Amino acid sequence: MYVCLCKGVSDHKIREVVEQGARSFREVREQTGCATQCGKCACMAKTITREAVAREMMPAEGLAYAV
Repeated sequence: MYVCLCKGVSDHKIREVVEQGARSFREVREQTGCATQCGKCACMAKTITREAVAREMMPAEGLAYAV
């Protein structure tokens, strides 16, 4: 779904940017341009960013780490 119509940023793009290392809405905004024009999408974009960062920070279950 498109979150930012002004800049054409989708929820998938926000999640992709977080997967690539963004850890704050400021970083997402800088990389995508989301919420830099009219700002009506900021609340939804922040929510998606927050959820994506939380998902990225959760430890993966079932993975064994070499010592």
